[in-house]
Amino acid sequence: MKRNVAAILMITLAILFVSGCKKKVPTIGISQYGEHDALDKARKGFIQGLADAGLTEGKDFEIDYQNAGFDDAIATQIAQNFSSNNVALMMAIATPSATACYAAAEDKDIPVVFSAISDPARAKLDSGNVTDTSDKLPVDAQLDLIRKLQPEASTIGIIYTTSELNSVSTIAEFEEKAPIYGFTIVPIGITQQSEATLAADTLIAKRVDCFSNLTDNNVVGVTSSILEKTREAGIPVYGSEIGQVELGCVAAAGIDYFELGKQTGAIAAKILKKEAKASEIPYETISEYGIYVNSPALAEMGLVLPAEIVDRAIEVND
Repeated sequence: MKRNVAAILMITLAILFVSGCKKKVPTIGISQYGEHDALDKARKGFIQGLADAGLTEGKDFEIDYQNAGFDDAIATQIAQNFSSNNVALMMAIATPSATACYAAAEDKDIPVVFSAISDPARAKLDSGNVTDTSDKLPVDAQLDLIRKLQPEASTIGIIYTTSELNSVSTIAEFEEKAPIYGFTIVPIGITQQSEATLAADTLIAKRVDCFSNLTDNNVVGVTSSILEKTREAGIPVYGSEIGQVELGCVAAAGIDYFELGKQTGAIAAKILKKEAKASEIPYETISEYGIYVNSPALAEMGLVLPAEIVDRAIEVND
């Protein structure tokens, strides 16, 4: 009997020893501000970027994915939870989640990488143990695209969230550059997502020639509802990235958020491999953009791609 007890004790101690020696897998806390196609693609691209860098989930890292549901208070709670759990790295998607993670990680010096942020400097996310990839829109290219597709147009309606720094910054750039292309911007600010479709009604009543979406989370989240209204009114809507064109926007000079996420994943891999600190990696702005088109949506609005665009346009319905 004593021998059996001793044997069991030895086995138990051996298991505890092995468990204690087992290498702890670092946790990446991913905070996503809300669910829509662009942000989902950024997250999926991020995970692919880690894999492309030779890191394997379960072996080299674990993921704690949290979604804030477009609620700033929840985004703050998620970030504080990551900090309490001492995650190895925080990855934040969209500005509200990024600012929350930045604040929560600062005291513990937890590295933070961001994605889908248009203006890191304006959001004060350009210093400290942080880095990111920016989704700054190619405003000139978008205005040029609209001019080529609608030679007679004069007004562009844009809905934006007044508290979203990315949107405020981008609206200012649109208003500055629009006159160069012969346009006037008609902006309408909202404070929450429920106001976006009402703002669309207002722009339709103003008889703007088209809408141009930003990467504004509140607006992108209800793009399908806005498109229902604009189709009935016969007003084209231009997206800011491929996902919005897939939903039914006529075209976009924009970015691919999956590729943006991959770029962020590559940066995170360098940090996890201890090849560089986040503070040593300057934030990057994705430089490549595509001309994405939705041919059925163009045809519905009576728009025809000019020859100079056809060769480089990417059809989202292929």
